[in-house]
Amino acid sequence: MRRLETRWGILMALPAILGFVIFTIGPMVASAWFSLTDWTIGGSPSFVGLDNYTAMAHDELFWKSLGTTTYYTLGAVPLVLIVSFAVAMLLNEKVRGLAVWRTIFYLPTLVPAIANVVLWIWIFNPDFGLLNSLLRQGGLPGSQWIYAESTAVPSLIIMSTWGFGNTMVIFLAGLQGVPRHLYEAVSIDGGGAWRRFWHVTLPMMTPTIFYNLVVGVVGTFQVFNQAYVMTEGGPNHATLFYVYYLFRKAFTESEMGYASALAWTLFMIIMVVTFLIFRNARRWVYYEMAGAR
Repeated sequence: MRRLETRWGILMALPAILGFVIFTIGPMVASAWFSLTDWTIGGSPSFVGLDNYTAMAHDELFWKSLGTTTYYTLGAVPLVLIVSFAVAMLLNEKVRGLAVWRTIFYLPTLVPAIANVVLWIWIFNPDFGLLNSLLRQGGLPGSQWIYAESTAVPSLIIMSTWGFGNTMVIFLAGLQGVPRHLYEAVSIDGGGAWRRFWHVTLPMMTPTIFYNLVVGVVGTFQVFNQAYVMTEGGPNHATLFYVYYLFRKAFTESEMGYASALAWTLFMIIMVVTFLIFRNARRWVYYEMAGAR
């Protein structure tokens, strides 16, 4: 019976295993090999060793794209975490129409990515866009938003808050798991709303904050749609994000070997950043079951 269960288990898992090997592991191994070659689409790859990686040190657009992506990550991740956490705390209170409010705040997440981008192209339009219209009605000067080099990335950072629904839902689930007796204990000791937040909510939510932080960092390092549809990396390479630069190298300039090296470099960067976040998490993430930070 055990042998029969084992065989059926392997048989049922085989499609997923084969799909993972063929469509994930296989392309990863191939791209690792191509990163060591000089290969353009339509030609034959020739082995060049680490030349593609050393060439990055002298590639100004590589450093530009890496700096732009880092700038976007440092701005978008904290902003989304703060906004989604604040909204989750509001939705965790007992108010009328709570289900309706939760649905409204989550709806933008369900809108297709390209539709979101097209919507924000209109919002950011300097002539008849929504933001400048509101600013003019308030007697304030308008902005060029994504059409000016100095405001392009900050504009996209503001846009990142549009899709905070997933992060908000995770925060909301974490808030509903905070033991109520801890709030009662603080209230008995004479603590107000601020003390309940600082001594109960925030420590108990650190694992959830940590999870959303890691997911947010990994996601923002792979930002692509905004640059591809909205700005094409401009103006003056102001929004040349790393993945968009990789895309251009691969499918516009047909430098598949160099693009593969860029992909593996991004993988290593994300892995190092994630490792540092995990390493630092011991100082501030509190796990109730462990009883210590």
